[in-house]
Amino acid sequence: MLISEQAARARDAAGSALRPARAGSLLVLLMFVAVLGVTALAYWDEQRESASALDDFAREQSALAKGAALALRLRLASAADAHALRTEDALATLAPIERRGQVRVLLGPPKLAHLAGIDGRELTSPEIELGLASGSATARLSRSDAALLGLPARMAMAGLAIVDGGELGRWGVAIVSTAEHQRDRALRAKVRLVSAVVVAAGLVLAFGGLSLRRQRRQLELSHELEVAAVQRAKNERLVQADKLATLGALATGIAHEVSTPLGVILGRAEQLLPRFAEDEKAQRAVDAIIVQTDRIKRVIRGFLDLARGATPRLEHVEPTAMARRASGLVEHRFEQASVALVLDLPTSTPLVACEPRLFEQVLVNLLLNACDACQPQGRVELAVRSDGSRVAFVVTDDGHGIDPQVASRVLEPFFTTKAEGQGSGLGLTIANEIVKHHNGTLRVSPREPGELAHQPFGGTRAVVEIPIAAS
Repeated sequence: MLISEQAARARDAAGSALRPARAGSLLVLLMFVAVLGVTALAYWDEQRESASALDDFAREQSALAKGAALALRLRLASAADAHALRTEDALATLAPIERRGQVRVLLGPPKLAHLAGIDGRELTSPEIELGLASGSATARLSRSDAALLGLPARMAMAGLAIVDGGELGRWGVAIVSTAEHQRDRALRAKVRLVSAVVVAAGLVLAFGGLSLRRQRRQLELSHELEVAAVQRAKNERLVQADKLATLGALATGIAHEVSTPLGVILGRAEQLLPRFAEDEKAQRAVDAIIVQTDRIKRVIRGFLDLARGATPRLEHVEPTAMARRASGLVEHRFEQASVALVLDLPTSTPLVACEPRLFEQVLVNLLLNACDACQPQGRVELAVRSDGSRVAFVVTDDGHGIDPQVASRVLEPFFTTKAEGQGSGLGLTIANEIVKHHNGTLRVSPREPGELAHQPFGGTRAVVEIPIAAS
């Protein structure tokens, strides 16, 4: 049983140690999830803002292209000889829009297979030509296409428009602007995003590290406390075992020493019995001496069996009869102390399996303790209760009561609250060992306030429970 209790404590300590470790792992996981979540949210927002900025830039280019188309339409309408209008004249109309290295103006005259620039060069741009053919308002140019048009090797956006020149045919207008500034802003936004994520991750990791360190410290303290508790419990059990071993040795020695004078008493009583054959009163007294001497010998033999670890010889006994016999053995002590002994016994109770003389000794010990705790005119009650699976013997008194801390120690060997010379501290210990050998329990506690109407405070309750006998 001691090994199983130690194993259970070890399992509890291991479980207590694993719980903070699992909490630490969960915290680390939550930290990474939080960092990833913040990163994903910030990246999505930056991408959305970048796409929105490019859309706005594209609309600006489209509006610029429409304005250029309107200017070209007016120029075409004012030409004196439509057939004599040259591409250079049309481009001259749009020349103020062009800015070197930033904005290029391209014209797609009806008679040219390629685009014409302000500088007179013929240029090719599949994206612009495809957009003009399909009637799109904008076209996005790659880095390489932007470089071919004389713009920085960065993304460029073209606003597209078509001008119907009537007899001069359909003219295509393309205003191409570099998106360098927009892309630089997007790049700076990404740098800010990375910086924000690094700072956020650093803060999360810093606070998480502090939390993990605190949890680790708590785990270490918890482990130390568990080890100290196990060690303390082990020491307490060792002390208890040492006291019980001392008790066993003491009981064995006392039994050996008492057996001889008991034999002498029994022999003398048997010698006296024939001499009082005609004196009935004296004969009853000698018979009582013989009976009680034999009882003492049987109780001592039972104590020795318990000290040696032997299983008590069980009998099926009626609990109320056993309670009456125990009360009969202590009646004279209650009369001398002027304390009332009240029995509360049911008409019938299930049988219990016990060694009657040893178990009666338990009840006798509890009744005598209750009597000693009462003042003259006090009251002690012995009740028997059953719940169908166990039988309880309940001894209550209205004496000076017991402190809860003292109640937790009264079953320890050699612990007593009585004055020196009045108690050995072994009665309840022996009673508890007897009850445990019967698979029962013994509890001593302060009585509940108001339990007895005539004594609202004070008093002690002792409860012995044992299983009912198998049918």
